[in-house]
Amino acid sequence: MSIFYKVIIFFLITFSLMFFVSIEINKLTKDTIEMLLRDKYIHVSGELFKYMSNSDQKSLEERLKELKFEIVEDKGRYIEKSHILHEYNTDFSTIKILRDKENKYLLYMKYLDDEMLVIDLSQDNNFEKKEFLNYMIVADIFILILLCLIILKMVYPLKDISKIIRKFGEGEYCLRIKTGCKDEIGEVAKTFNSMASNIQDLITSRQRLLRDIGHELKTPISKSKIALDMIEDTKYKRILNKALFQIDEMINELLCLEKLNANQNKLNIENFSSDTLVGEALSKLFIEDENLVDITIESSFKIKGDLNYLSIALKNLIDNALKYGTQKPVYVVVRDTNISVKSIGDVLDKPLEYYCEAFTQGDNSRNQSGYGLGLSLVRRIMDKHGFELLYYHDGKFNVFEIVV
Repeated sequence: MSIFYKVIIFFLITFSLMFFVSIEINKLTKDTIEMLLRDKYIHVSGELFKYMSNSDQKSLEERLKELKFEIVEDKGRYIEKSHILHEYNTDFSTIKILRDKENKYLLYMKYLDDEMLVIDLSQDNNFEKKEFLNYMIVADIFILILLCLIILKMVYPLKDISKIIRKFGEGEYCLRIKTGCKDEIGEVAKTFNSMASNIQDLITSRQRLLRDIGHELKTPISKSKIALDMIEDTKYKRILNKALFQIDEMINELLCLEKLNANQNKLNIENFSSDTLVGEALSKLFIEDENLVDITIESSFKIKGDLNYLSIALKNLIDNALKYGTQKPVYVVVRDTNISVKSIGDVLDKPLEYYCEAFTQGDNSRNQSGYGLGLSLVRRIMDKHGFELLYYHDGKFNVFEIVV
């Protein structure tokens, strides 16, 4: 999951928690205010009843003023539209604590035929504090939203940076990161652009060098082949012809390996059968006697990949088996989703990875032709397709397997 979506999820979780907490705090504050006012009204009602029972209106008004209570006119309208929170009745008196539509709390008292509705004016301070607390919660939520937007704006360029770096790794070396950020992300983008330019220059220079070398070598090789055709067929002509073919093959493999390493060649993906792959690989081999290769197709299967590159890989495995096998023929076996190339010989004295490095050969190859590019090219082609290259020795045969 990207950082961008992690920030959004974190924000949604935090926002939900804060919203839930704000609702609970608002409810708790409201219940607290209601409980305090109810206790206060119940506590002072007994004292106020004394003044009402003594018909001491003056003392009653003075006490109400001290308590910061105010008598509410139009009792009937308020009582009718208010919600009763608490009610207590005796033979001579009635007490009701009410909440009106504006969430103000009132005290209704009745003694015999006298009745009175009062409101505590000091409760406004409590409601003001409650409103202030609500404003603070809203401000916190607003700051959280603002902070989330700022973070998203900061990390959003990382999506483009990640995308460009991935495409750069796939071979699009001309891509650069465009960002107006002047923070650490901007520094990363600037450093990447500088590094990408250097890498592109190095790759371009290396490709130009290899292309020029290949071109310069192709010309004398072509001339040599033309000259050889004019010479009568002898043992030495066949030796020279084979040497020229091997040099030409080495140049082609070098250029092919370089393009694969630089991710310059895009695979031409298509569907074909394993039989087609084997036939294409054999057509690329330079062998005079077809009996040197024994083909066994136990079960054909479908392959999705680049036929040209995969045939080069299989051709190299067969070619290596022909060069380094101690006896002929070489066996190519197709079964399940594997293509095996088997040759009689001693077990390799080093791990497979050693031979997959360019220009690497085993000790037993000193008297054999080759330039150590075969397995390196095979491994690179397998990696590009996501296929496996396996090796094992079964006691008699060296077996190289392509696992699709």
